[in-house]
Amino acid sequence: MLLLHGFGAGSGHWRRNAAVLAEAGWCVYGLDLIGFGSSSQPGHQRRQALDNRLWARQVQAFLAEVVQVPAVLVGHSLGGLVALTCSVYFPDWVRAVVAAPLPDPTLLMARRRTPRRRPWRRRLQRWLVHLLCRLLPLELAVPLLAHSPLLDLGIQSAYHHPVIGDRELHRVIAWPARRPGAVRALRAMSIAMALRPHRATAVSLLRRLGRPALLIWGRQDRLVPVEVAQQCRRLRSDLELLVIEQCGHCPHDETPAAFHGAVLGWLARLESG
Repeated sequence: MLLLHGFGAGSGHWRRNAAVLAEAGWCVYGLDLIGFGSSSQPGHQRRQALDNRLWARQVQAFLAEVVQVPAVLVGHSLGGLVALTCSVYFPDWVRAVVAAPLPDPTLLMARRRTPRRRPWRRRLQRWLVHLLCRLLPLELAVPLLAHSPLLDLGIQSAYHHPVIGDRELHRVIAWPARRPGAVRALRAMSIAMALRPHRATAVSLLRRLGRPALLIWGRQDRLVPVEVAQQCRRLRSDLELLVIEQCGHCPHDETPAAFHGAVLGWLARLESG
């Protein structure tokens, strides 16, 4: 089992999960995605966009070189999108996918028919995204956020129950943001994610998904509302969905017992079926 963290976090965010899942009989790995945690923090490169396709290739390489067998991918938020991407691009390396939850702005626009953009419009969009991302004062905003109480307020927005004062959680989020390459990597992934082709969006990936998948959502998720889960189900009616009450955006960390029960129970049913 490979655990994939969400945006702004690292493998340390699985602090309440890895040992429990290992005790249940799984060989558990955690991975810091490129740009996060202890991984490298590269800048924008045209030939190697820092988006979910690159992270999926990183996951596949880790599975091939380290794990050496197909794995269950369990992802939180952005990690869920990466798990889904890897399962579509490299299905032979993925047994099943758990996304808790699955974020992607394209899911909110899935029912709109978007005509194919003309080349000049694609070039204009690319220019505008690059301009906006270069004008944003990230060199000021990121250090200010990483070294101020604003970070605790940002973390709290992802939780339903109070977590301000949780030093371990604060360190998991703050340390990567304080590294020298954090601003460079944030700008690179902002550009790359905004300019992804349609085939790399959750809407397209869900339609091509060929592996069993479980969605886990917190009822009180303010960052990715549970309505997004219903849109996922409209795209793929065979998706299994579990909604955890009294839980925000981080079910694995906020309600770990319910999270473990959902994941292990679902995997047991897959094995028996």
